[in-house]
Amino acid sequence: MSNTRFSKVMVVNRGEIALRVIRGIQAVGLTAVAVYSDADTNSLHRKQANEAYRLAGDSATDTYLNMDAILTIAKQAGVHAIHPGYGFLSENATFAQRCADAGLIFIGPSPKVITAMGDKIAAKQAMTQADVPVVPGITLDDAFDSKAVAKDAKAIGYPVLVKAAAGGGGKGMRLVYQPEELEAAIDSSRREAAKAFGDGRVFVEKYIERPRHVEIQVMGDHHGNVVHLFERECSIQRRHQKIVEESPSPALSNELREVMGNAAVAAAKAIGYTNAGTVEFILAPDGSFYFLEVNTRLQVEHPVTELVTGVDLVRWQLLIAQGEALPLTQQQLHQRGHAVECRIYAEDPAHGFLPATGTLHYVQWPQGPNIRVDAGVETGSEVGIHYDPMLTKLIVWGESRAVALQTMEQALQETILLGVTTNVGFLLNLIQHPEFQLGNIHTHFLTEHPIETATHPSNALWSISALALTEPSALGKVRQQSSSNRGDSATPLKGLHHLATDLAAHWRLHA
Repeated sequence: MSNTRFSKVMVVNRGEIALRVIRGIQAVGLTAVAVYSDADTNSLHRKQANEAYRLAGDSATDTYLNMDAILTIAKQAGVHAIHPGYGFLSENATFAQRCADAGLIFIGPSPKVITAMGDKIAAKQAMTQADVPVVPGITLDDAFDSKAVAKDAKAIGYPVLVKAAAGGGGKGMRLVYQPEELEAAIDSSRREAAKAFGDGRVFVEKYIERPRHVEIQVMGDHHGNVVHLFERECSIQRRHQKIVEESPSPALSNELREVMGNAAVAAAKAIGYTNAGTVEFILAPDGSFYFLEVNTRLQVEHPVTELVTGVDLVRWQLLIAQGEALPLTQQQLHQRGHAVECRIYAEDPAHGFLPATGTLHYVQWPQGPNIRVDAGVETGSEVGIHYDPMLTKLIVWGESRAVALQTMEQALQETILLGVTTNVGFLLNLIQHPEFQLGNIHTHFLTEHPIETATHPSNALWSISALALTEPSALGKVRQQSSSNRGDSATPLKGLHHLATDLAAHWRLHA
């Protein structure tokens, strides 16, 4: 690929990732173009962009997934390249191809690579050919022999996992502990996979108990160069959704880090990978690791890599898309210190983590030299029902893991989000858990260690302070009502929590 200079980039996304990419585009002197739905008319990403164009409608289907509307706007706006962020169209091979057909540069890997890595069976076969470790498994065709599969599964060893070939997010996934459960699990998985993905193919693989989820950031240019930017530990998950990420992983020795990094580079080279991607592995308690999948996009958790390497991944994406070689070699890349990211969601941990909606009447983010806030909302933002409930990412850096966790604790305590229920208190209690502090984590950590969901007293105190400044009369009225209804005068911290809860309810009712 020859150098292809461009000056105008459209970001086909919303929220914090759209804002982060827009700022990255502007930082290198390019023009950032945004698209926004009707629900995002007053969004931060629309305000930050140099140009912004409306996508009529509110639903994702009508707006951020509407290829025809997006490509029409790109043509009208004179856009040269498109950055998809993550989610929405970021791993859609059809969209990547349509961009190419329209003469637009898709900032990501080729449609061919996206297609290949979207098929988990094909991906595993490619990794096997590249000598990248894969989980022992069985590929099933439409007319599989149940007795032969049962025999192979026994040889692998129970428990086994039935997975959808074209799936993700846990859909079509079945955990099987006994041989007599296997056939029913396969049938059930195939039905769910066909309904969710239009593809009923499934495969069976060895289930690794108490694994860690460790992923390697890779970058490849169009000159055959591929490097890894070390690992991210993403084992703290709920329903296969990552919640806390960090780098380095507390489980990796320098030797294992090098081996896994080399495996990730081999995987990327084997498929001709270009731009930013992530090779994901599961790490067994005995130190063995196995290929899981390749995410063909920028990851939600990319900031932790940026903080420990000093590399701006979005800048690198733009350089690669313009045909330039990678700015650094593998030998020039180093990890420094420790970074941790917490995802802040509009959701109610006390009620099954149900998504929450409403108006953010007051927002205050923590500040400090080692604190980064990638936010998609501000005071006055509306949190609706149409999109993912993630509001922001809070990322901190420290010279060690202990220092980083201490900084994260302080940052969460200083985070104020009033008017919408969030998981801030849950996150604070999670990072304070003794086993998490020790780094004794795995993908089932939250199942084994239920986390208290109540708001931390310091968060409650911050909430009261903020509302006292913004509406003193409301503070007085609700304090009087809260005291008379609850009788908490003898337990100050408990009273603060109840008062903060009542104040938030007052905002929702009277704003």
